[in-house]
Amino acid sequence: MKNNILSGLTVGIVALPLSMALAIATGVPPQLGLYTAIIAGFFAAILGSSKINISGPTAAFVVILIPIVQKFGISGLLVCGLLSGIILILIGLFKLGTLIELIPYPVTVGFTSGIAVVIATFQIKDFFGLSIENFSGSYLDKIYLLFISFPTLKTSELLTGLFTITLLILWQKTKSKIPSALIALSFSTVIVAFFNYYIPNMNISTIASTFQYSINGLEGNGIPPIPLQFSLPWSYLKMEEINLDLFYALLPHSIAIAILGALESLLCAVISDGMTGNKTDPNKELIGQGITNMIVPFFGGIPATAAIARTVVNIKSGGTSKLSSVVHSLFILVSITFLAQYLSYLPMASLSALLFIVAWNMSEVKHFVNIIKVAPKDDVYVLLICFILTVLLDMQIAVAVGIGLASILFIKRTIDLYSIELVNTKNLSVHPDIPENISIYDINGPMFFGAAQNALKTLLRTNEDTNIVILNMQNVSIIDMTAMVALKSIVDNFESKDKKLIFSGLNPRIAKKLEKANFDLCKENQKSFSNLEDAINYSKHL
Repeated sequence: MKNNILSGLTVGIVALPLSMALAIATGVPPQLGLYTAIIAGFFAAILGSSKINISGPTAAFVVILIPIVQKFGISGLLVCGLLSGIILILIGLFKLGTLIELIPYPVTVGFTSGIAVVIATFQIKDFFGLSIENFSGSYLDKIYLLFISFPTLKTSELLTGLFTITLLILWQKTKSKIPSALIALSFSTVIVAFFNYYIPNMNISTIASTFQYSINGLEGNGIPPIPLQFSLPWSYLKMEEINLDLFYALLPHSIAIAILGALESLLCAVISDGMTGNKTDPNKELIGQGITNMIVPFFGGIPATAAIARTVVNIKSGGTSKLSSVVHSLFILVSITFLAQYLSYLPMASLSALLFIVAWNMSEVKHFVNIIKVAPKDDVYVLLICFILTVLLDMQIAVAVGIGLASILFIKRTIDLYSIELVNTKNLSVHPDIPENISIYDINGPMFFGAAQNALKTLLRTNEDTNIVILNMQNVSIIDMTAMVALKSIVDNFESKDKKLIFSGLNPRIAKKLEKANFDLCKENQKSFSNLEDAINYSKHL
């Protein structure tokens, strides 16, 4: 119990500034990230299957949440979170969790690396203290805005960011149990507060100078000292704005959030199970995450999922049960209640520095480079396309295109494994006396839509002197409807020419499929035998 309490406190210290930084990166006030960590950390632990996963806002969501906030506002984002929760529950109930695991590795690395690049790019503004009134538009638009705004660079902001990122890197190398984020952000906050107080013209940006709040008549700067408030996710919308058109517009974004949330949650479960030896039920975990994401918006929280980095910290800190996640949530709750004023002193440049480290850790640089070096060209193309589309367009398009392209390449590779070849009957050692009117074809590999036409063309080109064709299909593992239609057309063609098609080596499952497709395997012109020898002996006597 003691270890779980201590690990929960450690994770809480890490999650506290990170949750604020991720909320800011998303385009919402920092307290929404804290609300997310509190609610998600508690309910996902209670309702999910994993014992040690820590849930909350994650960097992976930033890229897909920014356009939602820009287009639909905070209420739109909260409704998206609610809808994504429903979708996650449905995925879990229909036991589709395992299908998420079928996303190819190059696709996962491609969009993950792309997300990291986008997150890092978005931190340049606050890290350098650039003055940009409207930091919106496409990725290239934002790059252009950053470029033309560099003359507005504030040296004090840049030094703050560099100081923070240096401390983060150096403290990690000490392998101290004290989180690097606590050390780096504490020192930078104290130093910035000192300079801002004693040198008025310094004006280094902090949470307090950047964000304002107004809650129930209480107004102020920074983070409100009100821990949690229940409200409807659509409370910021006018009644006439709440309609089916709004939900239809939000649905694609909600699906994207659900898919990414499911992917990251299950990946987190795989990593944590590998480190601890536990076994997480993927579908139960998704149901838990879904219910959590339905609850979070009612407390002003943004979409959440299991966070890999925080989960790893939890494990390394001695966490073994769900208690550590609950303690982490309570720590953040207490921090908001009693330390909101002090948290508001956190420098914006320091939070950007923290996200630079997060982006680097999730960039998968080693894996990215390794795929380029050792993977087949097809996988490299998938990786690069997913990466570029994630950066320049959005993650939904990248994943859809990546999965589609990977599927096409898989089909191509499977077709390459398929072969149909004529056995040289004159040199057939087992049956050297096979008549010339009998041809034997060996079929190897799966017979599906990609290979069916090849089989059709080959068999229709049989010698005019051949009136009996034996198909040796003992190495055929699967057959689909397209292939069965092709075989049926061959049977019909042979019947019209008074030729016979004999099957050999059909496994029971394929034979059953053919019978369901109206193949009469007992009929003289399409008879089936368990082995090639029996098929040859039968054909000789026709």
